[in-house]
Amino acid sequence: MADSAKPGHAAGTARLAVVVEESGEARQYHTGSQSVTFVPLSIKRRQNRKVLTPPPGEASAAQPAAFDLPMIKTLGKAFYWQKLIDSGEVKTGKELARKLKMEPGWVSEILRLTLLAPDIVEAILEGCQPRHLHLHVLRGRDGQQLPAEWNRQRMSLGCNSAN
Repeated sequence: MADSAKPGHAAGTARLAVVVEESGEARQYHTGSQSVTFVPLSIKRRQNRKVLTPPPGEASAAQPAAFDLPMIKTLGKAFYWQKLIDSGEVKTGKELARKLKMEPGWVSEILRLTLLAPDIVEAILEGCQPRHLHLHVLRGRDGQQLPAEWNRQRMSLGCNSAN
């Protein structure tokens, strides 16, 4: 079907194409009347929706994300559980897990979130974390354990500004 025959296309107008790739760099080129833009994004599922995320480390990844309620709730749970341990209501994460009838490894995984740098926690609560930052990354489910040192956490998660 010719361009002029397509609805919404006037004869002689340039056609645009956008291609989504999972790797490489963003690039654009023009061939005759067609403009093609390659965008390196990955498509990830979050709850019941799909989210396009730029590769980690890209300048576009620093754009503010929406509030991630499951991540915020999990952080709140982690700090509440840590308060229970600090107050002496429970002695260990293992005892807490037994009291809550949960898997001790999972409770420990969540409690590790209390070791995040304060500015990273603040960014998450404000919805300003990098778009690639989600619970799987924080909990170490992406294959990499978060470092304990705050500066290394910032570098690892792409949160370069320290408050």
